[in-house]
Amino acid sequence: MNWITREHPKIDRIACPWLIKRFIDPEAVFYYVPFAEVLPRAKELNAVPFDIPDVEYTHYGKECTFDYLIKKYKLTDPAIQVMAPIVRGADTDRHEIAVQASGLWAISAGLAYNYKNDLELLEKGMLIYDALYSWAKYLQHEKHTQQPFENLLLDVIIKYIQNNQVPGKEMPAWVQELKEMIQDHIDTKVTLKELSKDLDINPSYLSREFSKHFDNMSFGDYMRKQRIDRAIELMNNPAYSLTDIGYLAGFSDQSHFTRIFKKHTGSSPSAYRKNLRKK
Repeated sequence: MNWITREHPKIDRIACPWLIKRFIDPEAVFYYVPFAEVLPRAKELNAVPFDIPDVEYTHYGKECTFDYLIKKYKLTDPAIQVMAPIVRGADTDRHEIAVQASGLWAISAGLAYNYKNDLELLEKGMLIYDALYSWAKYLQHEKHTQQPFENLLLDVIIKYIQNNQVPGKEMPAWVQELKEMIQDHIDTKVTLKELSKDLDINPSYLSREFSKHFDNMSFGDYMRKQRIDRAIELMNNPAYSLTDIGYLAGFSDQSHFTRIFKKHTGSSPSAYRKNLRKK
């Protein structure tokens, strides 16, 4: 069977193909295409669309597409049940669901950064989920620091680092990490408080320090600017309608997109796009 979804996968669109190939349809073939092409290409390829709005295989409530596949095909493997909240937490930015969710997100984001070809990314990602499955099935109760002296060594190292941190004028390491996280969340709803959990930084401190490193902007203003920049980038692709662009740039509805876009650029999205085509 053919399966199709939108391009540039990270969590659900890698985890779902893994689940399908390993437990549902070993002969499955997967296609990654631009968002606007998913449904037309699905008809052309006789493929099942997944992890996009308004199709059967998608998010329901607080659950992701991985959850739906488990329920749809009545998968009862205990290891898969352990994996489900990890995938869900990583995919929906609710890392409190499972302590491993932050790690899965970090690895998946890094993998997507390193591999720009989606099928190559899928190939590498399958190994990640094979490993996660083996951990869930055989190793989830084991610890890396099994011996007492290992824990003692970790304590010494942590105390040394804490006692030898020297304040400087250089940009804090968390700033670059936060910038990358924001880019990965452009098309999703996320709060600074949620990001502070991923960074393991006090949310009050992060809120207070944010504008110092992000063009003197508040978090909300900076996110809106990044989404507008993303929308302008997408406007160069004629395959996307303005509705598609608003969705992919993270705006909840078209009127909100139009209002914010005009506030930042001085013209409506349609007028701005017409001017782009004249250049």
